[in-house]
Amino acid sequence: MRCTVASMALACAAAATSAAQPGATQQALARDSCDGLRRAVAHDQAGVASGPLFLNSYRPADAGQGEPPFEPALAGAAFTYDNALAGIALLACGDRAAARRIGDAVVRAVAHDQNFTDGRVRNAYRAGPVTEEKPALPGRWDAGRKQWIADAYQVSTATGNVAWAALLMLNLFQAEPSPAYLATARKLLAWTEQNTRATNGVDGYNGGRYGWDNAQRAQTWKSTEHNIDIAMAAAWAARAAGQQGGPEQRQARTALDFVGRMWNPSEQRFNIGTKEDGATISTESSGLDAQLWPLLAAPEGSCAWARGLEWVEKHHRFEVGYGFSRNPDGIWTEGSAQAAATLVARTGAAPEALWQLLASQRAGNGLYYATPSSRISTGLAIGPDSAGADFYYYRWPHLGATAWIALAATGFNPFTGKTAAPGVIPSCPA
Repeated sequence: MRCTVASMALACAAAATSAAQPGATQQALARDSCDGLRRAVAHDQAGVASGPLFLNSYRPADAGQGEPPFEPALAGAAFTYDNALAGIALLACGDRAAARRIGDAVVRAVAHDQNFTDGRVRNAYRAGPVTEEKPALPGRWDAGRKQWIADAYQVSTATGNVAWAALLMLNLFQAEPSPAYLATARKLLAWTEQNTRATNGVDGYNGGRYGWDNAQRAQTWKSTEHNIDIAMAAAWAARAAGQQGGPEQRQARTALDFVGRMWNPSEQRFNIGTKEDGATISTESSGLDAQLWPLLAAPEGSCAWARGLEWVEKHHRFEVGYGFSRNPDGIWTEGSAQAAATLVARTGAAPEALWQLLASQRAGNGLYYATPSSRISTGLAIGPDSAGADFYYYRWPHLGATAWIALAATGFNPFTGKTAAPGVIPSCPA
C-alpha cells in the first residue's frame, strides 16, 4: 500500500510496518498543548494555588481570529468530560499536582452533590477553585430579568461523562494510589449500573438522566461511545480492586458486548447506538468518536474492527482533518486529535499533515480551537427539549480539544493509562 501526505489515509497509517520516533511537529505540539493546560490551571485557579479546581471548558481569546460571539451559558462552565480529559492529559504532561486538583474536585462533587446522595456527577460545574463543601453548579444571574439562569443539560448526568470521571479517577489511582480515587471510580460505576442499565433490546447502558433535579427523566437511547467508556472503566476498576468476577467485571462485559453488537459487518464500521426506544439500532448517522474509541481503547486487539479506519477515512474525512458526523461540514479539532491518538496507539505514528493541522489551531491563550470553522454541526441534539439537531461546535478555544491534542502528541492512552511504544505494531492479518 502506497501512503502519501496527499492521501493521508488512516488506512495507510494503520498498515504501516514500522513507526518512527515522534517528529519535530509532534514534539512541539506535545510541549505547547501541555503548556496550554498548565496556563489554564494558572488562569482558573484565581490566585488559589492549591486545593480542588475545575477548569473552564471554553475561554475566548481573540475575536479578531474569527471567534463568533460567545455563548453566555458557557461562561464559567466546567464540563466534567473536559475536566476529566484535562486531568488525564496533565498526567501525560507530567504534572501530577495539577491533575490531582481536578481529580479532588471530582471526588468532592461525587461525595457532596447539591441535592443527590447517589454517587452521580453532573455534566458541568462552576469553574474555579472549589472552596465550598458542595461544588457549585453553573449558571448566572440575569439582572434585567431578575432571575437565575441555568442550563438543563449542564445540571443533568450523562452516562459517558460519569464514565470519563471514573477514568480520571483510575488514571490518578494508577499514578499515585489513593483509596479515595478508586472508591470514587467504583461509586460512579455503581451509579451507572443502578441508574442506566437497560436490558430492553440490546442489553447495555442508556444515555443517563436529563432535566432539573425535581423532574429528571431517563435518556432511553443507548450509545456506542458511552458503552465503550463504561467497558474500559469497569474492567480497569475490577483489576485495581482485585475483584475479578465481581460487579465491575460483569459490568464491563455487558458494556463491551453492547459495543460488539453495534459493529456493522456489512459496512465495516460501528453503528452509533440505538434510537430512543433503546432497542432499534440507529444505522443512518455516524459519530467519529464511536468509530475511533473502540480501536483506541484496545489497540493490542480488536483486529476484526480495524477496517473501521477505512470508514473513517471515507465518511469522516474533511480536508486534512476529520469531522464529527458522517459527511461532515467542517473539521472537528478534538476528533482529529482522537484520530491521531488512535493511530499512535495502534501504529506508533500519525501523518505529519495531521499534526500540522492540530498545531495550527492554537489560540493566543494557549488552548486550541474546537474547529477552524465558525461553526460545525454534529447532527445530534443537546437534549430531549431540543427542537432539532442543535449540538454544534464553534471556533472557541476549548479545553477538551487541547487535552486530546496533548494525549495524542504524548502518545498517552486515556483508556489504559499507558504510553504508546514507538515501533510496536499490533499483529492483525492484512
